[in-house]
Amino acid sequence: MPKNIGILTAGGDSPGLNAAIRGIGKASMEAYDMNIIGFKDGFRGLMENRFIRLEGSILSGILTLGGTILGTSRDKPHKMNVGNKVLDMTDVIVENYHKNYLDVLVCLGGGGTLKNAHRLSQRGLNVITLPKTIDNDVAMTDVTFGFDTALGIATEAVDRLHSTAHSHHRILVVEIMGHHAGWLALGAGIAGGADVILIPEIPYNIDKIADAICRRSKSGKHFSIVAVSEGAMPIETAMLLEIAEQKKKEAKTEEEIKAAQIEVKKLQATQINHTMDIAQKLEKMCKLEARVTILGYLQRGGTPSASDRILATRLGTACATFIENDHYGILVAAQGEYAVPVPLAEAVGKTKLVPVDHPWVESARLVGTCLGDM
Repeated sequence: MPKNIGILTAGGDSPGLNAAIRGIGKASMEAYDMNIIGFKDGFRGLMENRFIRLEGSILSGILTLGGTILGTSRDKPHKMNVGNKVLDMTDVIVENYHKNYLDVLVCLGGGGTLKNAHRLSQRGLNVITLPKTIDNDVAMTDVTFGFDTALGIATEAVDRLHSTAHSHHRILVVEIMGHHAGWLALGAGIAGGADVILIPEIPYNIDKIADAICRRSKSGKHFSIVAVSEGAMPIETAMLLEIAEQKKKEAKTEEEIKAAQIEVKKLQATQINHTMDIAQKLEKMCKLEARVTILGYLQRGGTPSASDRILATRLGTACATFIENDHYGILVAAQGEYAVPVPLAEAVGKTKLVPVDHPWVESARLVGTCLGDM
C-alpha cells in the first residue's frame, strides 16, 4: 500500500517553505508513489481537519514563491484558542491523524514547531520536522531555510542606508530580526559594512558604542550605521536577566516558579522600543542626529534566494527518502553537504546562538566594527 503523508507549516512564514513542500511532494509521489495532503494554517488546520491534496498541478510553479501555499499559524496543539477558551486539542489532532490514515506528519517550522512536533511524537505519532526560520537558531543544523534570503534583504537595507547616513551626517540605527539569536544582525552588519553591530549574545555598554562613534567623527567620518538585533540588550539588563533565569531554574514551588517567570517577563518587557532608546542616547552623547529604521516583516517576505531553494529542496527530498525507509521522530538537518536525521529529543528545547568566539565575530572585530563591549 502507498504511504500517506500529511504536511503542515507552522510559526512565522519564511522564504523557502514552498520549495520544501514541493521537494517533499514531488519526491514522495514521483520517486516513491506516496500520497500527500497539506493541512491549512498549521496545527489549527490539523485540529479542524482542513486539508488539500497536494497533487502535481498544485506543486507546479511554487518553487519561487515566498510564503506558504498552506498558510500558517502559531497555534499549539496543547494550548489552542477555541471559542473563548484555551484548550488542549492534542486528542483531536491524534484522532484526525488516524482518521486520514497517515503514516507520517511532516512539520515545517522553527523551535516552537519542533517542540509541538515532539509532543505529538510522544503521543505515538510518526513525525518528521524540517528546520525553517529566518533566525537561523534551530539547533543541530548548520543552517535553516529562510535565513539566506532574509540575510540578503537585511544586507541590502544596510547598504541603502549608507547614502542617507553619509549625506546627512547622521547615525542610522537599523533594527534587524532574530529573536534571541544574533545571526541575522551579525551577518547583515558584516556584509553591509555596519560600524556598530549589537547582538543578544554580546550585551552592550552604551558608553562603548558612543566612544566608537565619536572616534569616527574625530577622524572625519561624520556618520555611522548601527545594526541592532531585536534581542540585543545592555549589560545591566543582561545581568539581571541571568539572575532571574537562574532563579527560575532553581525554583521548587509553584509560587517561586511563577514569581521568577514574572520577573523574567518584566525584564524582557523593558526591551520594547529599545532600538529607539539606543538612538536617542547616541544622539545626545555623540551630538549627531540619529534616525531609526525597523525592517520588521520585510525580512520574511519575497522570493526565496537560490541558496534557500536548493537547501529546502535538498531537505525536502531527503525527508521523502527517510519516510520511504520508515525513519521517523527526526529533524532533517543540514550538516555539511548531507541531510542528516537527528532524533527530535536531541534538538528540541535548544537554541543555536552565536558563539562569542565565532569566526564572524572575530572578523567583525578585526575590521574595526564595534560590538558594544569594548
